[in-house]
Amino acid sequence: MKIIKTKFDDVKIVQPAVFSDERGYLIESYQYKRYREAGIVREFAQDNLSFSKRGTLRGLHYQHPHSQAKLVHVVMGKVLDVIVDIRRGSSTFSQWEGYILSDQNKHQLFVPEGFAHGYFVLSKTAILTYKCSDYYAPDCEKGVLWSDSGLKIQWPVKNPILSEKDRQYPLLKEIPTEFLPEYR
Repeated sequence: MKIIKTKFDDVKIVQPAVFSDERGYLIESYQYKRYREAGIVREFAQDNLSFSKRGTLRGLHYQHPHSQAKLVHVVMGKVLDVIVDIRRGSSTFSQWEGYILSDQNKHQLFVPEGFAHGYFVLSKTAILTYKCSDYYAPDCEKGVLWSDSGLKIQWPVKNPILSEKDRQYPLLKEIPTEFLPEYR
């Protein structure tokens, strides 16, 4: 397993060891001790699986309170995975970064609490799995508008397939500070 640093201190790209032969491959997708040694110190409470078709954009989602760290992995397909630092008081507040996650590169993305998260499907279809450090809490579900011009996210699409909820999220600057996580 190799850890690739990002511009955000706590965000990590995990390049797991891949054991391949003529049958296919095997990846150890998570092992508590090894991930802890790599600085990913979370107990995960829930696993999610998402299937989406090309052109779908999901996000930018977060929970507050009951923030969730996520360990994201693409099982099939290819996505542009985007995170935005929404931690009030952070020196990187409102900055974003995008990462290509695919079944080809087999990378995982560790997204700590305090980041809004979303992704755009680049392949015909995509299946993602992600571990969450806290349970889904519908009353704490929040989001930032995917096309927030103040963030300047370089999505590869102008008219994605969106849920009605994702169309209605506010701009980051419109979100009251008490609805944003605090930098620690």
